[in-house]
Amino acid sequence: MAPVTRVTGHRRHCVGGLNGIWFPWQGGAGKPQGSNRRGGNVIVWVNGAFGAGKTTTARELIELIPNSTLFDPEVIGGALAHLLPPKRLADVGDLQDLAIWRRLVVDTAAAMLAELGGTLVVPMTLLRQEYRDEIFGALAARRITVRHVLLAPAETILRERIGTREVPPDLPDAEIRVRQWSYDQIEPYRTALASWLTADAHPIDTSALTPYETAVRIAEAVSTGTAPVCDIVQTPEPTGETVASGVLLFDEQDRVLLVDPTYKAGWEFPGGVVERGEAPARAGMREVAEETGIHLTDVPRLLVIDWEPPAPPGHGGLRLLFDGGRLDSVEAGQLLLPGPELREWRFVTEEEAAGLLPPVRYERLRGALRARERGAALYLEVGVAVGQAEVE
Repeated sequence: MAPVTRVTGHRRHCVGGLNGIWFPWQGGAGKPQGSNRRGGNVIVWVNGAFGAGKTTTARELIELIPNSTLFDPEVIGGALAHLLPPKRLADVGDLQDLAIWRRLVVDTAAAMLAELGGTLVVPMTLLRQEYRDEIFGALAARRITVRHVLLAPAETILRERIGTREVPPDLPDAEIRVRQWSYDQIEPYRTALASWLTADAHPIDTSALTPYETAVRIAEAVSTGTAPVCDIVQTPEPTGETVASGVLLFDEQDRVLLVDPTYKAGWEFPGGVVERGEAPARAGMREVAEETGIHLTDVPRLLVIDWEPPAPPGHGGLRLLFDGGRLDSVEAGQLLLPGPELREWRFVTEEEAAGLLPPVRYERLRGALRARERGAALYLEVGVAVGQAEVE
């Protein structure tokens, strides 16, 4: 018997689901034996090149997934056109390059789920891995699980679809601003496929599929777990200033270990936020063990205390770096990466770190390395030594 559907705007309340398919977050007797039951709110993120048919497919998908709602982040871009000065918008070639866009996508998705519950279907191209990390990590911090699917038609089909795509007749230079721009994004899409996207998302070849058939494939992949929940550590967002401990580990060439987290953009030191009632050095040891599999036996020596001011949406606080010592080649070979928290690691020189770390974090590293050489801890404010000899 076909499901009964009540339609209100972009929201679909489906009784019975897709041909009786049970979805993991529904609960109840339909739960398959041995499956991984996850409660809470869910996002199905529909990724793909521009022109791949994400939005059309998403509209079909909310007809198939019970209690689902469509959230198209394009509306955020439309709002920013009214919120930001034209000069600021002209400074970027892609609205995703604006931190405010990425933050508003997360905030809006979380607010919609808090208001409506159920499943949010989000059709949006994400080709830069650091933006994926930032957005998905922020969602995970709010206990929102993400199932990431990729619409992947053959390139010839994709180009054909872009060529026949309707463009707004009243939009000045529409052919250039819409169609040619979509063509120009094919190369970044190829790069993302080759480097990270295929491994991160569940791909669906849509070359011979209609939007409805594609939506059916997505619904089935989500319901069966073929499109799994993104394995991202769920670190609650801080509500005030925090204390965070990082640990510097060195190899036999005295290069320092940096790691690439899956839940935020950019490279970092092994470490994390100090929990309530926890000693900062012990917190660093715990985080190193959780992230890398390296268990430090000795309490590491303090190198720097760096005060970081509040910078919305961040709350700032104290950032400590400790000296975890040198790993020999056998110990370095025991690093357990990649994993749920970290994607990659590498030992780098101080000069190489300058190209990977944000400026303040790099200055913190420089201070820690000078403190290690001198054998005395340094106090920093925003990476700058205060009340002591300057960091050379």
